[in-house]
Amino acid sequence: MARRRMSPDEASVVVERNLDLLETLMRHLLVEPHVLNSLPENFELVILPDDDPDIRLYNLELLDQYGSEGRPVVFARLQTSRAENLTDVRPQFYIPLAA
Repeated sequence: MARRRMSPDEASVVVERNLDLLETLMRHLLVEPHVLNSLPENFELVILPDDDPDIRLYNLELLDQYGSEGRPVVFARLQTSRAENLTDVRPQFYIPLAA
């Protein structure tokens, strides 16, 4: 099933939202670097915001369309809308096991 083509304004919103989510994840990793040490090397990160189903679906569609080029995939789930402060966001990281 082909994904609908986005307008430049819609694409800008998606990019902006993903950059905000990535910044939140990076702040978390700076505070808790041991989390990064537990992740595989050279991984493909897929951000799955629980409170933004459109971005979550879009990011999964990107993974489906482009794949991970043989790299391990790490899913990061987080909720930003419930956090009073983005430093309070506690992402959960998942690494799918190979079949």
